[in-house]
Amino acid sequence: MIEIVDLVKRFGPFTAVDGVGFKVARGEVLGFLGPNGAGKSTTMKMAAGFLTPTRGHVSICGHDVESDAIAARKALGYLPEGAPAYGDMTPRTFLDFLGRIRRMDSARLHKRLVQVVEEIQLEGVLDQPIETLSKGFKRRVGLAGAILHDPPCLILDEPTDGLDPNQKHEVRNLIRRMAPDKAIVVSTHILEEVEAVCSRAVIIDRGRVVADGTPADLVSRSPLHNAIRLALGAVVPDFAARLADVPGVTRVITPEGGRPGRDFLVVPRDGSAIIEGVAARLRQLGLAVETLTVETGKLDDVFRTLTTSDASRIKA
Repeated sequence: MIEIVDLVKRFGPFTAVDGVGFKVARGEVLGFLGPNGAGKSTTMKMAAGFLTPTRGHVSICGHDVESDAIAARKALGYLPEGAPAYGDMTPRTFLDFLGRIRRMDSARLHKRLVQVVEEIQLEGVLDQPIETLSKGFKRRVGLAGAILHDPPCLILDEPTDGLDPNQKHEVRNLIRRMAPDKAIVVSTHILEEVEAVCSRAVIIDRGRVVADGTPADLVSRSPLHNAIRLALGAVVPDFAARLADVPGVTRVITPEGGRPGRDFLVVPRDGSAIIEGVAARLRQLGLAVETLTVETGKLDDVFRTLTTSDASRIKA
């Protein structure tokens, strides 16, 4: 439903987006990730028809964003960064304005206004000037405007930015409820949000796609995937040497805040499963084990590895 092909955007000599491409199907919530300056917002602006690409094209429900712009925009709800709105309007008048310029008939517009105001929880500020609202409420007004016409495709740039934890929870639940019938792209810096609501994630860095997969697929690329955390019942000074020849073990370190000689992190090579070999060695050595935990890995480790020059850093 959303197709982005070889998208490039140059500003003079600077290339902000360099060959980005991906597709989003109905029922998918795609998390669009990257560090500041990676090209996320620029990509989303081009996908929404707000910026003209230097090269490449975007289609929304089969409509080219440039050559069939009106049809593409009818099928799209877009929440840009900053959620711009007319400050002297109230949420009620602003949403009514958006509905009318989208040519929604009065009955449908009234029905959707009632639904959206309830879903986004705007009742308490509906007749208050937007310029007097908090950052979180302004964001919610922008989100309400994006979904007002119930479009099949949504592009949401930082939809929970400025919201408190309860509001973030409600917006995530809203995205989950909408997901089965829509194709949704969500840009976010909050990695837990990706794992909470996204069925797939694309990571870009310096304008290029560096990863594309389900959150579980990406987590499996973590340097700590299948690592083992151990707490021993007594100090074992040469424990690392005793595990050095276990198949798949690449290193044994003391985790941050751990007790030297008793707490260890056993790191596998390329995320391989080492639990059986490590458990067998512990039994062979007759060591008392207080706790043993197999790590799944962390998405933020993968993000750091893919978007920093120091790919060796992991958080123990």
